[in-house]
Amino acid sequence: MPEIDWNKLGFEYVPTKSNIRYTHRDGVWSEGRLTSSQTIDIHIAATCLHYGQTCFEGLKAFKRKDGGVHVFRPWENAARISASSARLLGPEIPESLFIEAVSKVVSDNIDYIPPYGSGGALYIRPILMGISPTIGISPSDEYELMILVTPVGPYYKSGVKPVDALIMDDYDRAAPLGTGNVKISANYAASLASIKAAKERGFTISLFLDAKEHRHVEEFGTSNFIGITKEGTYVTPDSPSILPSITNKSLMTLAEDCGVPIECRPVLVEDLPTFKEVGACGTAVVITPIRKLVRGDREWFYGDECGETLKRLYDEMTGIQTGDIEDRHGWLLNIN
Repeated sequence: MPEIDWNKLGFEYVPTKSNIRYTHRDGVWSEGRLTSSQTIDIHIAATCLHYGQTCFEGLKAFKRKDGGVHVFRPWENAARISASSARLLGPEIPESLFIEAVSKVVSDNIDYIPPYGSGGALYIRPILMGISPTIGISPSDEYELMILVTPVGPYYKSGVKPVDALIMDDYDRAAPLGTGNVKISANYAASLASIKAAKERGFTISLFLDAKEHRHVEEFGTSNFIGITKEGTYVTPDSPSILPSITNKSLMTLAEDCGVPIECRPVLVEDLPTFKEVGACGTAVVITPIRKLVRGDREWFYGDECGETLKRLYDEMTGIQTGDIEDRHGWLLNIN
């Protein structure tokens, strides 16, 4: 195992001991096989290459103060990857197989989990690909499920500090009846140009509006949108084009625990001045507070520091993940 400086880890790929792979053929999943190979050998005509028949997930394993290791809500990821696969006409991934796969690959790479207190985690990336050689447009006959793991540090190395976000009018993330509600690779490929455009203008992330009218807030390039109103209500957009975020779902539960009202509803651009705090939430970041949102010559300012409600929810969530706060909702899978 190479020497790793846990305090200097970024959010980037670091080779580990192994990954795990399963093949779906003739309606049956194979036994999982751990491998040290970091490459894949697929047919030049595989459907994943030609027709984008690929979906993925992201979740994390954490090391606790007592040395134990837990994975955060893998059952939710199991359900979501099966929904994504179904949208691509791929196979169902049984929850039991998914949990087995995550448990085995995390256990085999236990030495690569950043220590408690480092702010890091073992990032877990399941990938499902259609691998049959197919030139005509049709779903694959065979599929490969692979799960890689890699140690990561905090997504933003400077800590939980508000960032500036650009509202996109020149790009759309997903069509109203498209694939925005599933985690397929094509959605992220479609967002690359907008992310580049935002960064070239000095913004950290981009925020997408609805593709039909550009009147409603949908989600950030890689994260769901959260707004805390001046009255203290937690608001997140309701749209069939938004990816159901496991982080957002968890934060809403924690907000309810704290007595914070929840509203999942359409959010108009005109609603932006009604928020006292805005954040982007997702697996990699948990919560990224937004300093200001900009659209053309208009801007909405939310503060140079993380707001009180978002900070409280962030601390609660990360505390549960690392074992410092009781797992009162049964969200953690014990790997030991």
